[in-house]
Amino acid sequence: MQEAAALQALKRKKRYEKQLLQIDGTLSTIEFQRDALENANTNTEVLKNMGMAAVAMKHAHDHMDIDKVDDLMQDITEQQELAQEISDLISKPIGFGEEFDEDELLAELEELEQEELDKNLLEIRSTGDIPLPNVPDSSLPSRPAKQEEDEDEMKDLEKWAMEAISQHHVTLLSLLPETIFPGILGLVSTSSEE
Repeated sequence: MQEAAALQALKRKKRYEKQLLQIDGTLSTIEFQRDALENANTNTEVLKNMGMAAVAMKHAHDHMDIDKVDDLMQDITEQQELAQEISDLISKPIGFGEEFDEDELLAELEELEQEELDKNLLEIRSTGDIPLPNVPDSSLPSRPAKQEEDEDEMKDLEKWAMEAISQHHVTLLSLLPETIFPGILGLVSTSSEE
């Protein structure tokens, strides 16, 4: 008996699921139809407004002629050019500077500058006219030669090396190549013999 009740419940469940799918499909169809109607209404309104705009534009252009508009624009351009010419004439100075060509003035200025440069080059004074500083009669103090400084540094280095050997009993023969510090190697060898 329980098995029969379970089968009945399962059949009901399947029917409900089928009905639910049908209802869901119907709702989807209704939503699609609603969207289509909204789009159709929007398109109708747009077309109606476009038609009214076309009529209004046609009515506005009824009183206009393209040739008249072109003539009007040419008249405006001519008047602007005339106004510019009048402004240019009014702004020019009267009687001052008009009789001279600017290129001629620049050429004359360059010529004058060249003449001045030539004059200056020809009037260069001899070196006898220019006061020069006195040359000292005494000789310059002598400086120790570089070789003397190097010898002093080598003596200091040899002294330091000898102290290091005596304090630390380090054999420098293996550390210092003979070509670099030959004096030190001689000292090291004599001190090691003692």
